[in-house]
Amino acid sequence: MAIIKKFRIKSFKEKKPVIKLEKISLSFEKRLILENISFNLNQGQILGLLGPNGVGKSTIFNVIVGLLKPNYGSVIINNENVIDYPIASRSSKFKIGYVPQYGGYFHDLTLMENLKAIGEIQVNDLKMRNSKIEELISQFELENAINIPAKFLSGGQKKKLVIALALLSNPKVLLLDEPFAALDVLTIKMLKELIVNLQMHNNLSVCICDHQARDLLSCVDVAIILSNCKIIAKGTPSELVKDSKAKNAYFGDSFRLS
Repeated sequence: MAIIKKFRIKSFKEKKPVIKLEKISLSFEKRLILENISFNLNQGQILGLLGPNGVGKSTIFNVIVGLLKPNYGSVIINNENVIDYPIASRSSKFKIGYVPQYGGYFHDLTLMENLKAIGEIQVNDLKMRNSKIEELISQFELENAINIPAKFLSGGQKKKLVIALALLSNPKVLLLDEPFAALDVLTIKMLKELIVNLQMHNNLSVCICDHQARDLLSCVDVAIILSNCKIIAKGTPSELVKDSKAKNAYFGDSFRLS
């Protein structure tokens, strides 16, 4: 029997939407990718998008940040329809940090050089930039890795680095694409603790997409399950593991929360 340990200790109460997707549909040529996708990411919430690989989770992130424009529907951020906003102005105006599944850093630069390079783009004031870099290094416990080329960092250190790079601009929203992929159990536990602490201390709104239920459901307030290009279930982790549609499409009957 697969057991999901409930990790998230701060329940979500605030219901002000930061990002709203309304009836988003997207297709490439004749292939349907997303169909009538609607949901809110609320202020101070950790929201999960759960589903198998290829179901459209990363595509939803690409729609939010402006890398893709849907055929139908609206993306509302802070009550503004941003569907025609370019990528740069969308992320800067609405303070969205995006952590891709792959890459997101300069392989041949050291950890510190990566932070300084992106910091020069994100933070104009030198004193503030250096202070922010020092704060992130300390917060993520990366002091012993600052002179290591990024390509030689461990999997956990690389994830910390790309999250730190996304946080340089002090975002209000953080999007994490498959953050637990290819990591060992202890590193995943560390990363989940980091995400929860970041949300609590920075009042971030966080959206995580992943295909592993046991990892995702243990650190989110609410999750959405996608299957065949559609949302088939929404709810808290305890609600979803009892949902018949979610069981049939994804969990099976053996999952339970401990």
